Amino acid sequence: MTLAHRIIPCLDTDGCRVVKGVHFVGLRDAGDPAELAARYNAEGADELIVLDIAASRDRRSTFLETIRRVAAELAIPLAAGGGIRTLEEARAVIQAGADKITVNTAAVRKPDLISQLSVEFGAQAVVVAIDAKRENDHWDVRVRGGAESAHLEVVAWAQRAATLGAGEILLTSVDRDGTQSGFDVALTAAVSCAVSVPVIASGGAKSPSHFLEIFQRGHADAALAASIFHDKAQSIRQLKEFLSQSGVPVRLPC
Repeated sequence: MTLAHRIIPCLDTDGCRVVKGVHFVGLRDAGDPAELAARYNAEGADELIVLDIAASRDRRSTFLETIRRVAAELAIPLAAGGGIRTLEEARAVIQAGADKITVNTAAVRKPDLISQLSVEFGAQAVVVAIDAKRENDHWDVRVRGGAESAHLEVVAWAQRAATLGAGEILLTSVDRDGTQSGFDVALTAAVSCAVSVPVIASGGAKSPSHFLEIFQRGHADAALAASIFHDKAQSIRQLKEFLSQSGVPVRLPC
């Protein structure tokens, strides 16, 4: 049986508002997270991801309240993260209403955190986010919002994360982020073919053809986008209808 491919809107927040930029910088206000969550839930999104891109301690209580507000609007799974460094912080995010947690920089700094989270919540609730940037003949793992190199190769790190207990990989192309030039198909295919867990492609989506390409050639299990949904450049319902008509298995909204 072929599993349905998922369409996942992403809400990057500064704690209480949704923001969007290009290459992780030049952020602009994109709306209220709870209002956007309600809209995407009604449009037929398969899941929702909320990320605190500010991720500083003085925003933690604000972010937890944002998770509560967003979760109250959803009948679909919610993943949340940003700045999670400990089991206790992850537990607070789950208790606020998230079904899954995402970890990035902390997982690179302390890989055992992935195993701890997997044991505590189950692998299905652990999403390891990997920000990837092309460097000559390989992709480099970036941390701290894409600002620093982790001096790790992306495919190798994705394989290790899966071995440690990650249930999914959220793979973002730093080079494509916010550009609307299309997903990085080569990057996504390389990781998808190297791991046995689902891969969520992120960075660069604009047109329905971009989603079709990432599913057919990039072998992604799910595709994430932000600005095209926030700005109403693309309806999730229409996107899914296009994909279904193109032979991609998706869950069509009622």
